[in-house]
Amino acid sequence: MTTILRSLLRFFAFAAVLLCSLTASAGTMTQAELVRRFPSPYMVGDKDPALPVWPIFKKNMTSTELVAYVFESIDFAPIPGFSGVPMNLLIALDPAGAFVDVKVLSHHEPVFLDGLGEEPMFKFVSQYQGISLKQNIKISTGNMSRSKQEGANVYIDGVSKATASVRIINQSALSAALKVARKKLGFAEGRDPDLIARIKTDAYSVMSVDALRRRGLIQPVLIANRDIEKAYAGSAGADLDPIALAQPDAPFVDMEVSYVSVPTVGRNLLGEAGWAKLSARLDPGDHAIMLVSKGRYGVVGDDFTRGAVPDRLALKQGTLPIEIRDLDLDVTLPGVPLDGFKIFRVISQSGLDPSLPLEFFLHVTRNKGMVYPEKISRDLRFTVNLPAEFYVAAEPDNKTWRAIWWQRWWELALLAAALLLLSCALVLQKKLVRHEQAFIWFRRGFLVFTAGFIGWYAQGQLSIVNLTSIVQALMAGRGLEFLLYDPMSVSLWGFVLVSLLVWGRGTFCGWLCPFGALQEFTGKLGQALKFPQLLIRPVLDGRLKLVKYGLLAAIIGSAFFSATLTDKLVELEPFKTAITLNFIRSWPYVAYAVGLLLLSMFSYKFFCRYLCPFGAGLAVLGRFRILNWLPRRAACGTPCQTCRHSCEYKAIKPSGAIQYEECFQCLDCVVIYESDEKCAPLIMEKKRARIIPIDVAPVSR
Repeated sequence: MTTILRSLLRFFAFAAVLLCSLTASAGTMTQAELVRRFPSPYMVGDKDPALPVWPIFKKNMTSTELVAYVFESIDFAPIPGFSGVPMNLLIALDPAGAFVDVKVLSHHEPVFLDGLGEEPMFKFVSQYQGISLKQNIKISTGNMSRSKQEGANVYIDGVSKATASVRIINQSALSAALKVARKKLGFAEGRDPDLIARIKTDAYSVMSVDALRRRGLIQPVLIANRDIEKAYAGSAGADLDPIALAQPDAPFVDMEVSYVSVPTVGRNLLGEAGWAKLSARLDPGDHAIMLVSKGRYGVVGDDFTRGAVPDRLALKQGTLPIEIRDLDLDVTLPGVPLDGFKIFRVISQSGLDPSLPLEFFLHVTRNKGMVYPEKISRDLRFTVNLPAEFYVAAEPDNKTWRAIWWQRWWELALLAAALLLLSCALVLQKKLVRHEQAFIWFRRGFLVFTAGFIGWYAQGQLSIVNLTSIVQALMAGRGLEFLLYDPMSVSLWGFVLVSLLVWGRGTFCGWLCPFGALQEFTGKLGQALKFPQLLIRPVLDGRLKLVKYGLLAAIIGSAFFSATLTDKLVELEPFKTAITLNFIRSWPYVAYAVGLLLLSMFSYKFFCRYLCPFGAGLAVLGRFRILNWLPRRAACGTPCQTCRHSCEYKAIKPSGAIQYEECFQCLDCVVIYESDEKCAPLIMEKKRARIIPIDVAPVSR
């Protein structure tokens, strides 16, 4: 065993050196291949020198029009899948930001490789055609109608048994497409349209102008002359405004700001006719902001061109600059001259979030000197907020891992309760085994929960794929965020890593492995049916137990060199067949998994003990445990061999010492240890206690 561990360490050290010389994956699409995929009447333009993007043109009468930008997702969003290798999608995006097509170029997703097959994956990505980046894409496990595709939300059908994988696909497609849209189509930098609040377009109530002011829907902005003088104090622009000096308390800026794209505001201020005109000029998701100016200094200068971006006014949210443009809308406002107000449009692609404050900057410039005047500028900042009842707050991120954690909260809560129960049982093991029959039923019930809930329902089967995916992701210099798309597995891993330090390998292999639970049930069934049990001699048993370490080294080693080979080697585990896919798979895989379960009826948990590479990995990690937690007596091993002969895992040495790397924590030996009917030392003590000493009276003479 020591020799094997040393060899593994040398191998991993070599692999670490190799890792430094490897680079991340990149797209491989060529112009010739794109010409094949986009034949006439389409024309493939030259690749953008700054971005790995190809323009696709189409001849239209006498003109040539741009119909799409084509790119590979791996160049913009190399998000690792569950194998640790990013999937690569070919994405075509039209100039308006809608998907023309999405195709899968390459992937290593275990559930779609010889499992569900690739067809469900291809069908999933085909649903993106026609969907706009301006819409919120929701993945549904049901059959949501796509009839509302033109609305703010659009639903696409997910893939049963592959929920996390399709979320990674969705994140890859949207992240890559948004990056291209921001560079090529003018979409907002740094803001995801799915993660912003939305105006309630169906909420309306009649309000007077005064009522709108009281509700905060019309917000005043008042900056006095003294404030502007204070801003220029100590600079060359100080004391240059005689009106400000003479009337310090008079208003310099006096305006009112309102969200007129909010129905309650726009319909009440503009009237039904004005509201109709405004609505006709706004696309879904656009915003309209009106500023009514009454002070000395307006929001636009005298030379302002209608329909242009204002020369004096700028808008930001955080670090995001947002373009505002005059709508040049032919409407009237009662009591306000036509040049006394402006309505500005903010397009939906800008990423404006109505739940966040609008930060306006009013640019003021003073001139000092006559011939070559010095220009001294200041920006006056003011903020405007929309009351919360007039917008819908951003929903949890449906595209990344956060949403799936929230959606599965009750499953995670149930898992946490079960893990807490198991922890208490292991800590209080002596009390747990005091009543043998109660313990047996507790263990059976927990294993049913493991197989049924953790395995088949929640898809929480930990696997060697978890380890190979980490290796492959780190080799390519990618992060491990992809693991968070499977909250059940991440939660189990958190518990298992702690239990490895406390108890060793056995907590997972003996209690939390769904396939291990199936093997235990079939093994017990074989014993109950009096099937003959294979007797494996100790020497052969020890050698067979080394096989799983060789398989572990082969699989982990392949992850450094060939993802394709790794995909094949991980099939040594029957977990995907038996647990993830419920035995619904091609017959060779089903025959292999069923064969292992049948073999367990003749040789108890044969796969777990001799072949499981994941169990081998846990055994290696479990060597760092801090407790030798199984109780032992001085008589254990010398002379008592009861526990050793009863251990079906052959994890107890003749000396009585526990081989924790082979122990499955079934607690059968603890049952014997605590029983004065099974433990030989306790039986002897019990017998000695029954011998009553007799005092012999002296014989009188």
